[in-house]
Amino acid sequence: MSLQRILLADDEPDILEVSRIALETVGGFEVAVCSSGAELLQRLPDFCPDLIVIDVMMPDMAGPEVLARVRQLPGFARTPVIFLTGVINGGELRALRDSGAADVILKPFDPMTLADRIDGIWDSVDD
Repeated sequence: MSLQRILLADDEPDILEVSRIALETVGGFEVAVCSSGAELLQRLPDFCPDLIVIDVMMPDMAGPEVLARVRQLPGFARTPVIFLTGVINGGELRALRDSGAADVILKPFDPMTLADRIDGIWDSVDD
């Protein structure tokens, strides 16, 4: 059985590194990281992830814009996407979910429970 693949984009290097390590060691996932929305879109077709995690606020392109562009690419219309964000209120949370995100994870988060959280999201998407 092949590993589930996660493509993670965040402009904060520490979050990328800690998340990658936690997802690989605790979750057993294959993880590729990107530091921008543009890099994610460039790597997406070759990496072909099973799930995408996108920071909402990145300098080059906001998470919802990245998600909209992902949805336009052949083969990625139904790939689950999770947003990461540090700033949110009820209306923003609803808007992010309405944009097509499977879930929203608030920063700061516990990297050691991130894999379990993603497993739970995967289970709800598969239902």
